[in-house]
Amino acid sequence: MSTVSLDSLLEKSALGGRLTFEEGVRLYEDAPLHALGAAAHHRRMALYPTSDVTYVIDTTINYTNVCNVHCTFCAFFRPEHHGEGYTMSHDDVLGRVAWAAEQGATQIMIQGGVNPELRIEWFERLFRRVGVEFPGVDIHSLSVSEIVGLATVEGMSSHDVLARLREAGLKSLPGAGAEILVERVRKRISARKVKPDEWLGVMREAQLLGMPTTATMMFGSIETKAERIEHLDGVRRLQDETGGFTAFIPWYYVPFKTPLKGKESTGLEYLRVLAISRLYLDNVAHLQASWLTPGLKMGQLALFYGCDDMGGTILEERVVHDAGSTNEATRKQLEEIVIDAGFRPVVRDTYWNLRPEMALATAS
Repeated sequence: MSTVSLDSLLEKSALGGRLTFEEGVRLYEDAPLHALGAAAHHRRMALYPTSDVTYVIDTTINYTNVCNVHCTFCAFFRPEHHGEGYTMSHDDVLGRVAWAAEQGATQIMIQGGVNPELRIEWFERLFRRVGVEFPGVDIHSLSVSEIVGLATVEGMSSHDVLARLREAGLKSLPGAGAEILVERVRKRISARKVKPDEWLGVMREAQLLGMPTTATMMFGSIETKAERIEHLDGVRRLQDETGGFTAFIPWYYVPFKTPLKGKESTGLEYLRVLAISRLYLDNVAHLQASWLTPGLKMGQLALFYGCDDMGGTILEERVVHDAGSTNEATRKQLEEIVIDAGFRPVVRDTYWNLRPEMALATAS
């Protein structure tokens, strides 16, 4: 049993000191919530001492719901040959990109199920069309599961799939599909999905190809608190190696319409996860307030629990929506939440280049 006090651990981490795994578990389980939040906010303000809170204008286009992975926490997918399965045409996807670009979107997330009927050429043609017709947007798309699915269908390595898609215009990889990077958990909630080491391995390959990526964590299904810290530890170790993660995005499982069922996490647990993420991930630059599941008001509180970024506007999204979440926001609402919290909303792009001239008039 460590003799170091919780106050000492909070002070150490607030000043940027690295927590051990055991210290991370102890802080997460035992520290009072507001003390944990205060340490995380202190660290966030030390890293970013201005009043800026960033966000990106983006959209998520769920191009297919056909998926052969069959995760029990997902209400969006349909198995192969299901009557409710769909796959958009390239023209349909481009129409959604056009609409998003008209709203000022600079980041396009094209994500869906792992559809074995789609070959790599389908994605190459699509990404090239997006690049030609909408050169002002960045293709921040596909999940590790989709990359591995393509590699399986094509009989290629995931590295070669990434290299070909990068050549076609894929610029960065989102952190989707991480869930909890612990094998016990994945066997229960996503047995067909890539294993934890595979997820980290594809991320490593993308980053070494020059593609920045984000990392996520879906918490609140069946994992223990210690397993959440184990997930953070895996992200931190890879970041030590590559430095390729731009941000960490924890979000909680929405159970209402999924086969797995269960209970929704509380707002207090959401804030606790944010705070320990900011303190444990001492080498990941940005922490996003993933407001889509807990709502904008909790997203506002997140700005005092370690978050410096509000994520995206998410102009269109179906996966979390189909699980039972009804949260949505306009850019105006997103900026007002930031302003009311005492900060200044600043538009960024995928790579955290600031675009303050793109903020709405309410931010002036």
